[in-house]
Amino acid sequence: MPPAKAVPLFSPELRRGLGRLLALALLVTVGLFIASPAQAAVNLVQNPGLETLDANGFPTCWERSGHGDNTFTMDVTNDARTGTKAMRVSLTRLVSGDRKAMMLENAQCAPRVTPGRQYDLSVYYKSTTAANAVTLFRHDTALGWQYWMDPATLPATNTWTQKVVRTPPIPANTDQITWGVSIYGLGTLTTDDYSMVDVSAPTPTPSGCTDAAGCTKGKWQVMPYQSTVRGIHAVMLHNGKVLLVAGSGNDPNAFAAGTFKTAVYDPANGAFTNVATPADLFCAGHVQLRDGKVLVMGGNKDYPSADGTVGYKGLKNSYIFDPATNKYTRTNDMLVGHWYPSATILGNGDVLSLGGLGEDSTGSTTTDYFRASENRWLRQDETKQTWAWWGLYPAMVLMQDGRLFYTGSHTFGVGLPGTGASIYNYGTGAITDVPGLQRKDERDQSMSVLLPPAQAQRVFTVGGGNGDAGATAHRLTDIIDLKAASPRYQPGPLIPQGTLTGGAPQTGEQGKMYVSLVLLPDGTVFETGGALHNRADPVFEASIFDPQTNQFRAGMATDPVPRTYHSSAFLLPDGRVMAVGDNPGNGTFDTRISIYSPPYLFKGARPAIQTVASSNWGYGTTQRITVNSAVTRASLIRPAAVTHSSDPNQRFVELPMTVRNNTTIDLNVTSNPNLAPPGWYMLFVHNANGVPSTAKWVKLG
Repeated sequence: MPPAKAVPLFSPELRRGLGRLLALALLVTVGLFIASPAQAAVNLVQNPGLETLDANGFPTCWERSGHGDNTFTMDVTNDARTGTKAMRVSLTRLVSGDRKAMMLENAQCAPRVTPGRQYDLSVYYKSTTAANAVTLFRHDTALGWQYWMDPATLPATNTWTQKVVRTPPIPANTDQITWGVSIYGLGTLTTDDYSMVDVSAPTPTPSGCTDAAGCTKGKWQVMPYQSTVRGIHAVMLHNGKVLLVAGSGNDPNAFAAGTFKTAVYDPANGAFTNVATPADLFCAGHVQLRDGKVLVMGGNKDYPSADGTVGYKGLKNSYIFDPATNKYTRTNDMLVGHWYPSATILGNGDVLSLGGLGEDSTGSTTTDYFRASENRWLRQDETKQTWAWWGLYPAMVLMQDGRLFYTGSHTFGVGLPGTGASIYNYGTGAITDVPGLQRKDERDQSMSVLLPPAQAQRVFTVGGGNGDAGATAHRLTDIIDLKAASPRYQPGPLIPQGTLTGGAPQTGEQGKMYVSLVLLPDGTVFETGGALHNRADPVFEASIFDPQTNQFRAGMATDPVPRTYHSSAFLLPDGRVMAVGDNPGNGTFDTRISIYSPPYLFKGARPAIQTVASSNWGYGTTQRITVNSAVTRASLIRPAAVTHSSDPNQRFVELPMTVRNNTTIDLNVTSNPNLAPPGWYMLFVHNANGVPSTAKWVKLG
């Protein structure tokens, strides 16, 4: 059996501190800005003080709402902050769901809004439980009313307390919103004196470009030194350094000699620190744990036989790398060997590992489960098995309800039978096919990423080929909304085309495999690297994908170094992107390091986070920061742990803001650990020009 504490994470009734599953949130577009409160602002809430009652004795323009299996009462009380009436809801039995009073979804009662505008929502409340959340719905002019998000949670208080939270910019095609306060724990919630006011957005200042080309395309710099190891695996550590793991580095001679390598690279000064490497961690899996240490699992037990009858063999060894000591410590072994395994951290900090090749070179169908609180892999009798084959480096993205989405991105060969993508519930063992993925048998070393923000629950899968078949890589992309009732991939925009070696332009359907996707602190996605064929024909092209418009901004500066097989790109805390690796079919390895400065770094002064009240953040808390100038968005970005175009734990988590003044902001942290699994994150803010700060490191959970 799995650990008892893990079961709720996979329950369909998961409720970790929000009025409903936060991953339904569409925290779209540019984020939150700072502006002075409007003077004599118009309150857009109808019957804000709840003093006018309808024929049923409930406040006009309000309704009883909620869902799930629970027992409740909801009515008017004379325990009011002002006037003689307030609303009170009590939950006395709770199995699932929530209860709330919401504004009526009609033309007369629901506040009218303007796309692109932002609004400060204010409510006074008292509650005997900390399980409260502001809950928003929006009216889409094409799709009707739909859940939008829970931007903030409210702690328990026995005195009237005001909560103010600013909405993100209103999405396109939205003409009205409604909102209220949900209670999802046993207790009593009383609310009164609602307010919603339009807040004027600041006008972006002229960008003041410091470099004309940089402002539009960004710039690459190839460092004047090379990596001391083959950077096949790259992990961004919370001390600002980068763990580069080679193992034998895809070199049979190094394997035969027992020469296994790891180095820690410091981008601040270019220094490399060699690390004793206990086994061949070439093609292992890896993920950061909640304490910032790195769990490394599996690897290479042996290279293929000379006659080709036996392939690579997977290790069942596992190690924890400690950035404080630069040392590996061995854990207990996994149940079986894994070469090319997945590694996904769960909302409780545990890790699931699937797929890869076993010790006998056949595909591993064994699920391995790491219990982080005990630093050990569970025994066979403690682990739930499906005996399903997931392929090599299957991209398994943690969903908001604790299930895993297999995106269809993988390494080598064809996709899985069926549709090539699926949703996996570890708790029940259910595997459900997800339709719509284009060319599912040509997704070898495509890349998938959870689009910003994580609350939107949209996954973007880009490119791919089929190295085993020698297929030419294609330009296809696919986007899926995992919060839909029946999730289905939809075709996305084609990857922009670039040039091949010698400058020949790509034509027709030519695209790329070995692609890298990097989440940027302005909420966009940088796409770079790749090749047209298996370990051959590098593609020189880079673009920026905008989740707001679902379009690429083509023509970004291209890395002058080929980045094909065994290449990676990832975000640095200063907002730049680092790229490593290239291992073409002739067996050579390019150890040059490239650094990309995105266009936002050429658009004027950067905001700065001056103070962070605490670097240890709890779920559902409010965290105060100060900044040196007006900013428009705050976010957490999980640091990279990437290899083979695979980093399923990469995510950008929106932090809705409560604006105190132009330099003091309270950040509202999600209560759902499945949206932001525990661990260290980079905290960014950016201004109205999209220029981000340098990150501060905070530890969540």
